[in-house]
Amino acid sequence: MAILGIDEVGRGPLAGPLVVGAVVIPEYLGPRPEWINELRDSKKLSAKKREYLSEIIWKEIPAGLGWVSAAELDALGVSEALKLATRRAVKSVQGLRASFSQIVIDGKVNFLTGTPIEQYASTKVKADDLIKEVSAASIVAKVARDHYMVELASRFPNYGFEKNVGYGTA
Repeated sequence: MAILGIDEVGRGPLAGPLVVGAVVIPEYLGPRPEWINELRDSKKLSAKKREYLSEIIWKEIPAGLGWVSAAELDALGVSEALKLATRRAVKSVQGLRASFSQIVIDGKVNFLTGTPIEQYASTKVKADDLIKEVSAASIVAKVARDHYMVELASRFPNYGFEKNVGYGTA
């Protein structure tokens, strides 16, 4: 029974997009690769470890992202933007023809309510540190958003996006 793990980054920064990661770790014959044991909540990993794991995830297993721009976020509000980004991320993974029988979303809100797949979705607080698929989603979303903000820093050098990635700092 494969799980589609879902997690978001970019809910609380002062600048930048909201990004939702969606990852399926297919059932393997025999033991899982060792790197899967290294998966944790992206906030608990160093930037170097996140980069390393993100690269492996993209190469080895089905993963997708759902982006909501800062303009969309401002227009929709956080709740609707989270729904939209989650649905975009799921659609991205479905486009890879990844099979899963369960969806776990980090947090308390099922952003897939009202969709044909809502019956497969459940929520779990701290799932990003407890369920490997959600940890992987957390990692790919964080790394993708951080890369975007570093690129944005070259266009807007006065904001320090290459260091703060849009979050408030001293």
